[in-house]
Amino acid sequence: MKRREVIKQMFVMAGGLLIASSCDFSGKKASIALQNIDFSADDEELLGRLVNVIIPESDSPGGKSLNLHLFVMKMLDDCASPEQQEAFLVGLKKCHKEASNDDTKLLAYLKGLPEDDQFATILKARTLQGYLNSEYVMTNKLIYELVPGRYDGAVKINA
Repeated sequence: MKRREVIKQMFVMAGGLLIASSCDFSGKKASIALQNIDFSADDEELLGRLVNVIIPESDSPGGKSLNLHLFVMKMLDDCASPEQQEAFLVGLKKCHKEASNDDTKLLAYLKGLPEDDQFATILKARTLQGYLNSEYVMTNKLIYELVPGRYDGAVKINA
């Protein structure tokens, strides 16, 4: 073997080791890639249950079916300030400790939070925002009329 071939093979091997060492094969990460926040798979599962408690399954799909937990995660990562992100993560850890086993406990936990709690405020606001802007609501619940809409020229005016 020539010296150049050996050096080339060593660089290829070193690059492969560098790439392999940076990969995380544990499966404990969230299912979507985020820039600023590091959610675990357990956090994502708990958020899915929380949005399902806020918007439960009925004749229409619930929060988890509409992937609102992913919307909450993405909006928190993209649009919240670092202080809001930290407050949300603290509230999520508290929720893990106190009420993560049962959906009735989750509902009681959310109802027991004070009005000014940032975790509850962000969670509820982003869940409702995601629901109202979801494809399901926009196509099945809202009646949309094309512009300019109806014209009714014979309207009585009470003076």
